Amino acid sequence: MSARVILGVSGASGAVLALEVARLLARIGVQIDLTLSPMAERTLELEIGPEAYADLVALATRLHGIRDLGASIASGSCPVAGMIVAPCSMRSLAAIAHGLDDNLLTRAAGVQLKERRPLILLAREAPLTLAHLRNMVAVTEMGGTILPPVPAFYLRPQTTLEIAAQIAARAVDLLRLAPPQAAAWDTPG
Repeated sequence: MSARVILGVSGASGAVLALEVARLLARIGVQIDLTLSPMAERTLELEIGPEAYADLVALATRLHGIRDLGASIASGSCPVAGMIVAPCSMRSLAAIAHGLDDNLLTRAAGVQLKERRPLILLAREAPLTLAHLRNMVAVTEMGGTILPPVPAFYLRPQTTLEIAAQIAARAVDLLRLAPPQAAAWDTPG
């Protein structure tokens, strides 16, 4: 049986990150449990196009409604290998940091923390307020990983898609489910 990973998609800018994470997880044979906020659906369409939502859902093994707090991924007994939130809005970050399990995305993230499973948040905002930073510290102290979607400029990416794919690969690599997918730094000479 292949590993299962939860992919949460919030409404922050950076919808391409969700698609790239899903594409990579599918390529390495991971089952994807997908949940999206209503704003995520809107952001997918605004930033990528009207087909983006359908493309993302087609990559998922299971689609869970954001309001379905009875979904399997809302329980620690659900056998998943971890969760990636890509992108992660500051609203979702704050809810996760403070244990406000008010929708399936934040509940599933809280479950990963309580079960000591990997939780990777592609926190998407700039500049950051003190509240954002404190919420990042809180999640980190609970065992989560904050992975701001920062480009690896040393790889000299030519397109936005190359940047997004590298960030997605870094996030997936943090789950340690397959050999490293992200291009590594290599010193010249």
